[in-house]
Amino acid sequence: MTLALGGIMRRLDYAGATALITGASKGIGEELARALAARGARLVLVARSATRLDEVAEQLRARGADRVDVIAADLFNRETARSVTEELDARGLTVDILFNNAGLGAVGPFLDRPLAHDLGSVDLNITAILGLTHELGGRMKQRGAGGIINVASAAAFQPMPYQASYGASKAYVLSFTEALAEELRGSGVRVMVAHPGPVKTGFFDSTTARIDPRAVSPAQIATRILDDFVRGRSTSFPGRFSDRATALVPRLLPRAVIARVVGNLNRKNGYDHVEDVTPSSPTHRVQR
Repeated sequence: MTLALGGIMRRLDYAGATALITGASKGIGEELARALAARGARLVLVARSATRLDEVAEQLRARGADRVDVIAADLFNRETARSVTEELDARGLTVDILFNNAGLGAVGPFLDRPLAHDLGSVDLNITAILGLTHELGGRMKQRGAGGIINVASAAAFQPMPYQASYGASKAYVLSFTEALAEELRGSGVRVMVAHPGPVKTGFFDSTTARIDPRAVSPAQIATRILDDFVRGRSTSFPGRFSDRATALVPRLLPRAVIARVVGNLNRKNGYDHVEDVTPSSPTHRVQR
């Protein structure tokens, strides 16, 4: 799958590579697993729900997947990156490509909603990515080959009233990934950040909020992320073409104006009055 020539990794396809995917039990993560299996990759599926991971793994094996390993792990725990790495070592697995896909989105007025949801966003969207990237990215750098794909969001480019911690966490992922890509330039390890817009997933499960009806399928997002990485891109906009405007417009207008515009849009969508429809912990609102 990879050739290391002169310290530069030339990525041909995914056949024979071992890919670790977080948030692989549903949404984009599950579709990444399906698409990678179809392209001949070996898979390590990571998520909190062991039962659901086993179901996905069995489906993939039934369709002829080369190898599928399951690691049930609580990515909200800061020690999980180390324990996942130890489990990989115990199984004799070397990860060629890391997909930091798992994410959580809190929605509603920040001061009126339970803080636990926002803290969960920080734990999953930021801390989990840092931990796994440090553990597995360091090994890739030593080998002089590998790939890291961090799934951010079209929300990363502007302040997001009524999704304040979510937008901020994805802005962190964007900045971190771009900086890491520069640090690893010429090392043989390629880094890409993906910015999907609205996706048909359980993003707002357990709340009265509703996803944008123009949302695209997670299968489309997964396919385009994989294609963009093969093409050598450092940034992927795998959703609608209009998602690219979310990266451009904030560079042209004052930040306060952008915050006002986004705030008005989110008020129109009803995000300023959000309630839980069932009792839930922050871990029940996994984006992907």
